[in-house]
Amino acid sequence: MDIIAEIGTSHGGDLKKARKLIDTAVEAGADYVKFQWVYADEILHPETGYVNLPTGKIRLYDRFKELEVPPSFFTECQKYTREKGAKFMCSPFGLRSLEELLEIKPDAVKIASPELNHLPLLRKLAKYRKTNNIPVVISSGVSKLCDIEKAISILGTENLTLLHCITFYPAPEEEYNLKLIPNLSKIFGIPCGVSDHSLDPVLVPAISCALGGTMIEKHITLSRLTDGLDDPVALDGKMFAEMSDAIRNCEKILSEKQNGSEVILKNLSIKYGDRVEKCLGNGVKKLAPAEEANYGRTNRSLHFMRKMKKGEIIEEKDIGVLRTEKILTPGIHPEFLETVIGATLAKDVSNGSGVQWEDLI
Repeated sequence: MDIIAEIGTSHGGDLKKARKLIDTAVEAGADYVKFQWVYADEILHPETGYVNLPTGKIRLYDRFKELEVPPSFFTECQKYTREKGAKFMCSPFGLRSLEELLEIKPDAVKIASPELNHLPLLRKLAKYRKTNNIPVVISSGVSKLCDIEKAISILGTENLTLLHCITFYPAPEEEYNLKLIPNLSKIFGIPCGVSDHSLDPVLVPAISCALGGTMIEKHITLSRLTDGLDDPVALDGKMFAEMSDAIRNCEKILSEKQNGSEVILKNLSIKYGDRVEKCLGNGVKKLAPAEEANYGRTNRSLHFMRKMKKGEIIEEKDIGVLRTEKILTPGIHPEFLETVIGATLAKDVSNGSGVQWEDLI
């Protein structure tokens, strides 16, 4: 089972801290160290709303803007990761970040859950994979079965791993429905694992391993008390090492015992009680209750990038494929981007609003 330490943006743009996080991840047993290549304008509209921080209320867009670093930052992180004996993985969030990421030739590309329906991003990556079949990992949080199917139809199944996920922080263990791991793997014919946002370092990862999961992703931090976006739900080095040890122990049981899966689940039940059965779920793919309200807001839709008047012709620069997030209205699905470009506006529209069919003639 491959173990991914998701550093994300918890480095805060500090290369010294990034190296320390890489050291912590590798020492704690990570096979991959993962980063996020952030450009705020690829993720959010500037008018998406505000977020409350200990330092005060700021625009969510500005919070993401603070996370931007130059490409040279990731080049250095990749070099250091490989020097430490791990592989470098990174998530792009738009066409620019994907292009710059591919230029440094990462060991794998990760498509985060909210970008699973960013079809222009997936198509660009698929085009690259025709001549360089780089490993790709996709997460399926806040997604329906049809969303996963569409993404896989674009990317192809070769060198592709699917991670079951709940896009909620922290994710409730009892909603994980981990029986989906073998089911999704069988449905799509590809390896499946879990991107885990729950707080316990062992429960979800160990069950995932017992059910045949091939990959686990967990956030890592130097401290849960620091100000990184995901630090409150991340594991520190000691907890991450506990997870890694538990997974390697599960693998040992699976290799030595014919009924290894049953043994692992029984051992976990002694420690966790009925939490194990709740985590297992029924294996039917549907939105987890914790993420239902976010469907359409956390993932991508089409938004107007400026105030426009009735009768104007929509150009490519007028539309963004963005997360809706806070206060804006979600737009129509990104699959209709080419239909929207070149259309005429039936009425005035405001900057940032989600594109609706009634906006178009």
